[in-house]
Amino acid sequence: MERRDKEQENLSRLERAAQQTADPKTMQRKAKKPEDKFHFSLRKTDLWWTVGFAAGALLLFGIQVLINWRLEWLDPPLRVRVLNYVKGGLLIFVLLTVANVVEVFLIGRIPNRVSRFNLKRIFRLIVGVAIVFVAISVLFVDWYAAVVSLGLISLILGFALQMPISSFIAWIYILARAPYRVGDRIRIGDAHGDVVDVSYLDTTLWEFGGEYLWTDHPSGRIIKFPNSTVFDTPVFNYSWPLFPYVWNEIKFQLAYESDLEFVALTMREVVEEQIGDVMGQKVKVYKHMLSKTPVDELEVRKHPVVHFRVSENTWLEAIVRYLVPPKEAGRTKTRLIKEMLARMNAEPDRVLFPKSNLR
Repeated sequence: MERRDKEQENLSRLERAAQQTADPKTMQRKAKKPEDKFHFSLRKTDLWWTVGFAAGALLLFGIQVLINWRLEWLDPPLRVRVLNYVKGGLLIFVLLTVANVVEVFLIGRIPNRVSRFNLKRIFRLIVGVAIVFVAISVLFVDWYAAVVSLGLISLILGFALQMPISSFIAWIYILARAPYRVGDRIRIGDAHGDVVDVSYLDTTLWEFGGEYLWTDHPSGRIIKFPNSTVFDTPVFNYSWPLFPYVWNEIKFQLAYESDLEFVALTMREVVEEQIGDVMGQKVKVYKHMLSKTPVDELEVRKHPVVHFRVSENTWLEAIVRYLVPPKEAGRTKTRLIKEMLARMNAEPDRVLFPKSNLR
């Protein structure tokens, strides 16, 4: 009973660590050691922005007091207009000051960096809408005219900006349903890459692979697509935070006369030595999550599995399957192939590879 409770506690800790980061190494490190408290750090630039906004609000407040003190300096119609502009500017600077304080000292203290990123975007949008509302109220003293003007403008923009509006709604959908988030490795349509930004209208990927590379190395290019793409295009997320791993395979062609038991043992030993016990922990998490769904538990083994099948060119294919973080798949496969070939080439009588023109 105690052992089961301990395993349940380890799985829960691993899930919490996965929710806080999309990096597999960081997730394993956080899951193995005691949970650390988030340390808040204040940047000088944030402090200077807060002081600047507050200084602007104080300056406009001083101008307002000065105008009310010296009424004779301006004509009544001009005085009313100037005071209206000063009050609007004062309110805007107060909003910016409060918004900067909330963003730095409240949102900035949220441990989860993804939640912190999304909340900042939402909060900045709300502040922007409030500033636009204040600006309109200053420019249009007559509220009826302002409402009519906004209605006409909204009607025109609704027809002209259907795609941006759809992308903005898709941005809300991405935040709510999280088909992907910043830091995830995804494929959507023909685009492959790591998500580096999710703005109000589009998503930016740092491409990996591409037409000039066959590996998962970054290509050096970025890909932008409208957020509305998620409404009609499947999203393949390789970095799902609760299970940021994928199954990968290494395949060798062998002759029928090869010692298949030796080949299977060698391939399995190399994978276990290089990956260690981490694969078993990952499979536990996978089965634990699967148990919470109506899907019947699949046969997923905790150790690497080697399969054999007949190739189309009359050779046998030895295939080993293992779990790996998606961003490390290329490096891991290269390392495993080198070690497997070194061990199997050391036993040429037991492992027969295709030779000369029969490759």
